[in-house]
Amino acid sequence: MTGGGAPGAAGILQCLKEMEGLHITVADSNPELAQRYQDTGFETVPMGTNPSFPDVIQSICRRKKIDIILPLVTRELLPLSSIRKELEGSGTHLPITGAGSLEIANNKSRLYEFLQWRGIPVPEFRVVETSDQFVTAVNELGYPGNPVCFKPSVSNGSRGFRILSENADERDLLFNFKPYHTYIRYDEAVRILSSAAFPELLVSEYLPGEEYSVDCLCKNGEPVLIVPRLRKKMINGISTEGEVQQQHQVIDYCARIIRELKLHGNAGIQVKRAASGEILLLEINPRVQGTISALLGAGINLPVLAVKQELNIPISTDETKVRWGTRFTRVWSEIFY
Repeated sequence: MTGGGAPGAAGILQCLKEMEGLHITVADSNPELAQRYQDTGFETVPMGTNPSFPDVIQSICRRKKIDIILPLVTRELLPLSSIRKELEGSGTHLPITGAGSLEIANNKSRLYEFLQWRGIPVPEFRVVETSDQFVTAVNELGYPGNPVCFKPSVSNGSRGFRILSENADERDLLFNFKPYHTYIRYDEAVRILSSAAFPELLVSEYLPGEEYSVDCLCKNGEPVLIVPRLRKKMINGISTEGEVQQQHQVIDYCARIIRELKLHGNAGIQVKRAASGEILLLEINPRVQGTISALLGAGINLPVLAVKQELNIPISTDETKVRWGTRFTRVWSEIFY
């Protein structure tokens, strides 16, 4: 399991430990990670953006005879995909989506364009590369009469995401909100974006309704299991309270996306309800999502199911029965070492 220092790694490790006979090696770029002192193997690896990352991973897999890699870090996916044949040739399975679809899924602007072209509804959007284009896009989307948001085409988590609001009370935000609030005034956004090299941005309508994080198990572009989680409370983009809900509109919408992108293995799809009531896409995580462990309470262990699927280990009917309506709360816990 790579990305051992990711926020959701402890929960995913808990999921994996429920599978008997599974020997786990945790890998991360931080050599002092707490997990190295726990009851798993541990390997220090370069970051996914380091050119040596693929070679180091191959070396570990050969030395430890790794059967399967479960990556938790988005930036590792394409480097891993580039050595898929070599890994499989030495007996290591890689349960991730193909490189072509990863390129699309990891770029929010390309993703919206791809799905729109395939006839799948997405929020109204514009892709901009200059401050002038940003101003035009915001106006075309009806701001300030209609709420508008923006985010970098390529980013991790909620980094760079902001909601434009002329009604934002700066004093209220300063004293009554924690520093990670997402509201920004239009003139402030233009000032900041014009102050340096302009990043490619996806500017879109803001969806005001409830948000769902959808954990999926896919097999070569076919949905195997789709489980929506209502996000009731979030901190820094990470769900801390939620409820597992059988929302058929969400499930059907995500199934279309899985088929069009030919997703494989564990994948996460973030969706939100528009003012019209329609469910629309926010983004895709073509990997294990950090809060996937919350489904354990609903009787579903998606990381283990992905391992079993990839290694052709039989999956019982009981393992795919969802206890809909299960609610969860995440709390801080300590590791002593």
